[in-house]
Amino acid sequence: MTKTEKARTAVVGILMGSDTDLPVMNEAGKTLEKFGIAYEMEVVSAHRTPARAHEYATRAAKRGLKVLIVGAGAAS
Repeated sequence: MTKTEKARTAVVGILMGSDTDLPVMNEAGKTLEKFGIAYEMEVVSAHRTPARAHEYATRAAKRGLKVLIVGAGAAS
């Protein structure tokens, strides 16, 4: 499944503030995969790109997302 196809079927959004958080947040993705739950994963910094973070959060439900898992590392 391509990233675009996953995004269309995703019910969970996994967000992180920096790609340095990826090793930890990948574990959430692995757990969702074990249960067959479609997800998307994005780096969306509320500090560096607040408008993008706001847009993602406000459109999440309209795009079919039911749950957001958000993690922030040392930068927070």
